Amino acid sequence: MGHDELVITGRVLLAIVLGGLIGMERTFHGRAAGFRTHALVCLGSALLMMAAVFQGRWMTAADAIGTITSDPTRTAQGIMTGIGFLGAGVIFKEGLTVRGLTTAASIWVTAAIGIVVGIGFYFVAVLGAAAALAVLALFLALERRMPAELYMYHQVCFSGDAVPGEDELRQLIASHGLAITHLTHSMRNHGKQFEYRMTLHGRDPKNAEALSRHLRTLPGVIEFRISPTGD
Repeated sequence: MGHDELVITGRVLLAIVLGGLIGMERTFHGRAAGFRTHALVCLGSALLMMAAVFQGRWMTAADAIGTITSDPTRTAQGIMTGIGFLGAGVIFKEGLTVRGLTTAASIWVTAAIGIVVGIGFYFVAVLGAAAALAVLALFLALERRMPAELYMYHQVCFSGDAVPGEDELRQLIASHGLAITHLTHSMRNHGKQFEYRMTLHGRDPKNAEALSRHLRTLPGVIEFRISPTGD
């Protein structure tokens, strides 16, 4: 095996390892795009960049004299543009809840790491992977300790003869330490049911649990749902 083959093999393995490490963090948190997805993204980016970097190995004699040239920077631009479609596939919206943004960002960063591995910028690749893992793992712990408003998507359906007024509903929510924004009303089942949809926000996550317990005791409640927002 020649020198170039050893270099290529090393870059392929490094791309798999670095991409896999980021993917393992996503797998640990139960994300669909996990270990294998990130490893393949990093590997694919590295392979495409090596095709541009080692173009002398596959170009014909006519290409070598300048008939065809391959610009590695344009290859990198194409990779980062194309990876956006994969990142968009892991983002989904349900009501007012958007999930998958962090995983999409990790896929995008993994593609960038694969690119720098492909061109042989090993220090940047390893440093970038370490930084990405620090952001995903350490920043998560820091984020959980930071005081912040918690937002939840809430919908509750009442039977038509036991619908509370809007003021009464707001008082009920406020009594559990939560506030309402984006309140909407809708009639269901030919007027037999009435549904409120809203966004709740507050500081203490236990307030949502207390509200859930209270709603379960109300005789007029047919069904309800409380969905925290976030990734």
